[in-house]
Amino acid sequence: MSAADALPQFHHREQHSISVDAPAERALAAARETPLDDLPVVRALFRLRGLRAAPHGPLWEAMGAEGFQLDGEDTLVAVGKPWWFRGGMRVVRDFAAFDEPGYAKMAVDLRYDDGKLVTETRVLLTSAEARRAFRAYWLLIRAFSGLTRRSWLRAAKRRAEA
Repeated sequence: MSAADALPQFHHREQHSISVDAPAERALAAARETPLDDLPVVRALFRLRGLRAAPHGPLWEAMGAEGFQLDGEDTLVAVGKPWWFRGGMRVVRDFAAFDEPGYAKMAVDLRYDDGKLVTETRVLLTSAEARRAFRAYWLLIRAFSGLTRRSWLRAAKRRAEA
């Protein structure tokens, strides 16, 4: 499963990649296992956001601790209100069918494609109100979101190629 499979339609999308000189399995494992200790800027951003993530665990697990759920081995999905201080995360049984107004459906994946480690994030907003709230939020945090993903990919590359 990929972010594209989880959210074929979306309002916002961000994709980042980095060339990695390692087999796909090693590159993907390195990304899933990259600890927050290797990502000091990301750890600081988590703290600023008020997230309760373990300060030394892998980023992938920290996202899970904050409400993202596995949808396949390399895709995380969540429903929430990221424009709220703690993200307004909500557990849902059927991510694909969820359509309650006022929320963001989010999917983040990892994949290895043609020698590159790739992460894609897709966001679908469930109402006009959610689209307005997310648009304002996205203007503020988009640069930090990209910084997080680029830092993560660079750290995963170092781990995979070591």
